[in-house]
Amino acid sequence: MDKGAFLQRILAIQDSMFRLAKSLLKSTEESEDAVQEVLAKLWQNMNKIATLSNIEGYAMIMTKNYCLDRLKSRQASELRLVHFKHDKASASLDKQIEYRDSVAQVFAFMEALPKLQKIVLQLRDVEQYDFETIAQITELSEGAVRVALSRARKTLQKKLIKAHQHGIETGS
Repeated sequence: MDKGAFLQRILAIQDSMFRLAKSLLKSTEESEDAVQEVLAKLWQNMNKIATLSNIEGYAMIMTKNYCLDRLKSRQASELRLVHFKHDKASASLDKQIEYRDSVAQVFAFMEALPKLQKIVLQLRDVEQYDFETIAQITELSEGAVRVALSRARKTLQKKLIKAHQHGIETGS
């Protein structure tokens, strides 16, 4: 693999690598460092990765593993999902506040999810990876990925319904 091909294939997924790192490490600076470390390792092994069929998946696995190693080294147990998109330009101030509160409530509920469920939810619903790629990244079977995703979604749904019923409405 030459330099141009490397830059085209790997740097195209740099944002996805960053979002995954950010969802695991929380810190922007630490996430940027993690992506740079992984990119450096990929660069060093450029000829080796040229033979892989799914370079994107390999890069995401490396990112996940690097971040998990960092978390283990500092003994952190909490993760945070990031990267919600919302067009605020057309929304009224009330709607913007309502949306911000809703997102904050969802983030709070996501914080309580087990680590694996957070990762799967991030990769599927935010990054929009297919189940096969998520299975490769998480080193699980596709069935286990589907189960983890289903459990995460059901847990969030139950918590949102319960909060709404108890007057802690996520939208106000």
